[in-house]
Amino acid sequence: MKASNAKRRYLTQRVAISVLAVSLALVVIPVIGIIIYMIANGYSSLSWEFLTASPSQAGKAGGILPAILGTVYLMLGTILFALPIGVMAGIYLSEYTRANWLTRLINMAIVNLAGVPSIVFGLFGLAVFVLGLNLGMSLLAASLTLAAQALAMTITTSREAIMAVPKEYREGSLAIGVSRWQTIRHVVLPQAAPGILTGAILAMSRAAGETAPIIVVGAAFLVGGLPGSPFDRFMALPYHLYTVSAHIPGMPSEIKWGVALVLIAMVLLFNILAGIVRIKTRKR
Repeated sequence: MKASNAKRRYLTQRVAISVLAVSLALVVIPVIGIIIYMIANGYSSLSWEFLTASPSQAGKAGGILPAILGTVYLMLGTILFALPIGVMAGIYLSEYTRANWLTRLINMAIVNLAGVPSIVFGLFGLAVFVLGLNLGMSLLAASLTLAAQALAMTITTSREAIMAVPKEYREGSLAIGVSRWQTIRHVVLPQAAPGILTGAILAMSRAAGETAPIIVVGAAFLVGGLPGSPFDRFMALPYHLYTVSAHIPGMPSEIKWGVALVLIAMVLLFNILAGIVRIKTRKR
């Protein structure tokens, strides 16, 4: 009887592992195929000039440097505004609030915020930042709009990372007379830093791929140069890719795939960076 039960558990485990492996393959193989297809079609357009020059002839010649730098500025601006607010909100929800109807309502609102379509955030940014605060169609307005979109992820990851810190750490710190805020600052946050940083970098990588919100609040297909201030208009890789793919007749296909390849490379780079930061911070 015991042998039969052990054999049944073994078979169940093998079936579960096989199902999980097939599910993983169904997710990974198409992604790898897309990346290989982009490399095969866009590799020929990659050159030093393509990465360091400004576009000309409506994007059919020149390079995409302003779009690359504009995307980097957007990512940095997004995390500059979203991370402090997200971390402080995560600290408050995990350390200072009690489980009641209000906190449940706030958590539900945060979850719903993550599901709002990106174009709605674009309209929100247009109404609040562009028109309401009179920031105009600018890099600053776009960064604030993407930061509002990234808040749900930064709050959620910060809260989960903080709550994952064992209670014994807090109790030991409080037991020796350390204040609650000092415990959070010197004990809890260092332990939660890997999760917080990972969520922040993932929010940045998501911001790098957004198109709909930035069209509404300041992205342009061609500008005279790099943004000289946060109040200037800017170029970004997602919008540039959308325009050269859908609105420029006679655009060489290798340029379209080259832009897509650079954008994917940037997103993958930041995702890899998130993993490295998590590992390094956890070791420290």
